[in-house]
Amino acid sequence: MFAIKDRERVHERVLELAASDPRVVAGAALGSLALGDGDRWSDLDLMFGLADGVTVSEVLTDWTAKLAAALDAVRLFDLPFRSTVYRVFLLPGCLQLDLSFTPARDFAPAGPNFRLLFGVAGAELAAEAPTPASELFGLAVHHALRARFCIERGRHWQAEHWISAVRDYALALACRRRGLPEHHGRGFDDLPAEVLDAFAAALVRSLERDELFRALSSAVSALLSESAQAGELAARVAPALRELASRG
Repeated sequence: MFAIKDRERVHERVLELAASDPRVVAGAALGSLALGDGDRWSDLDLMFGLADGVTVSEVLTDWTAKLAAALDAVRLFDLPFRSTVYRVFLLPGCLQLDLSFTPARDFAPAGPNFRLLFGVAGAELAAEAPTPASELFGLAVHHALRARFCIERGRHWQAEHWISAVRDYALALACRRRGLPEHHGRGFDDLPAEVLDAFAAALVRSLERDELFRALSSAVSALLSESAQAGELAARVAPALRELASRG
């Protein structure tokens, strides 16, 4: 696994590449390393603003080739967001490098984890409205239906997938109610111990039919315990959910 000194070396090499590229006019550190030292396992997340007339795609293509040659970087995937494209690389030692490029006019913080390294940044971008709680709850209900049907069809691996999805949406609702980050499980570990104890019962421990029913019932109970945010929708479907999770 990579050492902190390896991450620091990659950070310096990427900034050297940016300094030598006239198309790059601004740069910033993002993520956990933006405002502190992160930890032993923090990845490297850097964002760059591009000069007028320069396209994100041409710089991504050029930089990907250079990073492959200089750092043995392997491209994993792209994540477009507005005018920005995030490209995620895997480097030797399992170091993750997240690079994002955006036109200079859009180079601005999208949240608090932003530290300007050079150039000029605009005002913080307006955050997108969060998914309504009722929609998160509705998705969880859909997944509970799929889980029950998969159990009945004998598709036990698929049932495990859907039960876990119910649990994760319920955990997201639990995080939202307590002001914790809900995306990608970032706030799950910070939930109160008594909440996590209840959710632990929704973990699938085997693919036996009885166990799948038990885990589904626990996931539905956990979901209903966090359903107040979903208002009328939760009240209307709660009886059907309880029936769905029963063996009757």
